[in-house]
Amino acid sequence: MHNVRISIPSFRSEDNPMEKGYTVFKIEVLMNGRQHTVEKRYSEFHNLHKMLKKSLKPPELPSKHVRNWVPKVLEQRRHGLELYLQTVIMENEVLPKIFLDFLNIHHFPSLPKTESCGKLNHQPTMLYQRDPYLLPPKHDSFSNVVIEGVIHGIFYPDLQPR
Repeated sequence: MHNVRISIPSFRSEDNPMEKGYTVFKIEVLMNGRQHTVEKRYSEFHNLHKMLKKSLKPPELPSKHVRNWVPKVLEQRRHGLELYLQTVIMENEVLPKIFLDFLNIHHFPSLPKTESCGKLNHQPTMLYQRDPYLLPPKHDSFSNVVIEGVIHGIFYPDLQPR
C-alpha cells in the first residue's frame, strides 16, 4: 500500500478573455506527512488518462462532455476525478512516473539495494588487553576494563585483535 492520500476538496471556474472559460480542480496530496496542492484542468486529467493507458489499465475517467457551468455536474465531476486518482493509487503496486509527475510528487528512491553498497568494512569498536570474563580481575573492576578498552580504541585504533 502506498503512503499517498489524494483528495479533491474543491474546484473553481477560471474566466479568460483570450479563450473559453474552464474549471480548475484543487488536488490535495499528502505523502509521508507532507501536504501540497496542485491545480489541474480536466484536459490535464484526460491527457494523464491517455498516457496511463499505454502502461496499465486505469479506471474509467468521468465523461469529457458535460455542461461544465452547472454546479451539480461539476460536483459530480470533482467526485469522479477524486475517485479516479484514488483508484489508480489503490490498484497499482508501483505508481507510474507520469502519475507522480501529474501530482507533482518528487519521488526519491529509498535506501540503495544491498548489492550496490559494495563490501562493508567494519572496524572493531573496543579492544581488550585481556578477556574480562575469563581472566580473574587483578584489582580492576569490569568498568575499568571497559574504559581501558575504549581508551585503547581511541588512542590506538590501528591495533587489531588477532
